[in-house]
Amino acid sequence: MHIRPFTEADRPFLRTLFLAARRENWTWLDPAGWQLEDFDRVVMGEEILVAEEDGHRLGFAAWLENDNFLHSLFIDPQFQGRGAGSALLRAVQERFTSTGALKCLLANKEAQAFYRHHGWEIVSQGESEHGSYVLMHYKKAATVRYAGQKN
Repeated sequence: MHIRPFTEADRPFLRTLFLAARRENWTWLDPAGWQLEDFDRVVMGEEILVAEEDGHRLGFAAWLENDNFLHSLFIDPQFQGRGAGSALLRAVQERFTSTGALKCLLANKEAQAFYRHHGWEIVSQGESEHGSYVLMHYKKAATVRYAGQKN
């Protein structure tokens, strides 16, 4: 599996993947108004990484770099549970400069379990247009340097 930066050539496929993954996983919401272009609005101004294997895009993660805020992590429903989400999450976590944050819908128990498995902790709850959510933090391990240690 290869994790790489987003290119414009990814956009048509990731639009479709984003729509399909929400329809498959967010069953408690009404998908009637969802469109392919939602992807463009959701990731605008964000850094995006793409997971691919054998030339097939498996999923993407999008985050706000200055805020260390993971905004989206979506995997093609056909490839969920095969490690692409974990690989993308690790790649984003490595890019955090301090504590990472994300919001996860309260109804999305599978996603909460996934993030907790990867060291994220629930710190509070709130409300959004899609319902209640939990705010989760990931504390980036500090690199300890000792006197005389080379970089």
